[in-house]
Amino acid sequence: MADNRNNSNNNRGGGNNRGGGNNRGGGNNRGGNRRGGRGRGDRQASVQESEFKEKLVNLNRVAKVTKGGRTFSFAAVVVVGNGKGKVGHGLGKARDVQEAIAKAVDDAKKNVIEFPLHKGTIPYAVKGKYGAGKVLIKPASDGTGVIAGGPMRAVLEIAGIQNVLAKTQGSPNPHNVIKATLDALQQLRSPMEIAKARGITMDKLFNG
Repeated sequence: MADNRNNSNNNRGGGNNRGGGNNRGGGNNRGGNRRGGRGRGDRQASVQESEFKEKLVNLNRVAKVTKGGRTFSFAAVVVVGNGKGKVGHGLGKARDVQEAIAKAVDDAKKNVIEFPLHKGTIPYAVKGKYGAGKVLIKPASDGTGVIAGGPMRAVLEIAGIQNVLAKTQGSPNPHNVIKATLDALQQLRSPMEIAKARGITMDKLFNG
């Protein structure tokens, strides 16, 4: 009987062969290579995205009534820009404030537009509209500053405009105001493009 027990114990000891699962560790080499590739891509992306600054425009808390009680979530509106004529906006929703802001920033970087700047302001007056939101943006002389309120001010400042006169003429909803402002900025063309389209010189364009 003792011999049989010893044999059975030895057979169980063979379970150590399961340690061969260490061979799975070879997957670490694969993972290491893949992660290394992703790391290089992430560094390149971070260099490109580092030029953008972000600003929180609006943060709204939403309560949902469920069977177990109320659950809260947050909706964040963020604008990003590089201060050189590039700007974008995004919306992020999550149960945590920081996660909602992070989602909004990622969304904003996917919706970046570019427009021409002229001596720290815009080339000419322009109107924008989105839904019930309407805005009017006019160029201003040096030293005027950004004369705008609410969400418009955040968009214009982070885009790099230093002197401008702006007015909201429609709905004060931040979503509509931001999208109307971006609609107006998208309509802008540089003086060189306008002069080329009209077939005149830059001097004649500005001095008549």
